[in-house]
Amino acid sequence: MAELPELADDRALLGRTSTAERVADILRSRIAEGYFAPGTRLSEDGIGGALGVSRNTLRESFRLLTHERLLAHQLNRGVFVRVLTVEDVEDIYRTRRLVECAVVRGLAGRPRDLDAVAESVAAGRKAAREREWKGVSTANIHFHRALVALAGSERTDELMRSVFAELRLAFHVVADPRRLHEPYLSRNEQILGTLQAGRYDEAEVLLAEYLDDSRRQLVDVYGRRVVQVS
Repeated sequence: MAELPELADDRALLGRTSTAERVADILRSRIAEGYFAPGTRLSEDGIGGALGVSRNTLRESFRLLTHERLLAHQLNRGVFVRVLTVEDVEDIYRTRRLVECAVVRGLAGRPRDLDAVAESVAAGRKAAREREWKGVSTANIHFHRALVALAGSERTDELMRSVFAELRLAFHVVADPRRLHEPYLSRNEQILGTLQAGRYDEAEVLLAEYLDDSRRQLVDVYGRRVVQVS
């Protein structure tokens, strides 16, 4: 990992006021994108050199992402991108169900702009037409992030940003992303339609069923995949 040209391109994002939080933002995004796959050891020299940051700044960033459960420190071995357990996946979905369904429930009487939700649905359909299954996965995540954003809460957005990044760690070890993600495109459209019609109770029911089905499918696929690679 001595040469990291793609990560070096992110150096401009740091600006003159480089901070551990900004470095953590970059690494979080890269982990979510799959640039650093689960189980990857992160090189302090490689990443620090690519981003042009000090070892102390990078270690603080690692600490922040370890707290978010995206990284794991192994004594005398270094820092690694976490490999989730099946129990982790179950817990992620419990959190998602609590937060996302509560957000939709809270829309009654206070409708919000649904443009970002609609844009994510369109992006998913476009990625599917182009057979870009990683893009479909990303669009699905954006759909749920847009739903969460309807709460108008920066704290909830921040919480779920970490949850969705952690969820992507599970997605990255799934062998057939099309089978995992494509069936939910039509369900995204259905939920969007009920929200646009103001049928919030129905949207919440659809969303709860969606998350329960997604959890069962991912736990099954992920559990078998982890056994194969372990």
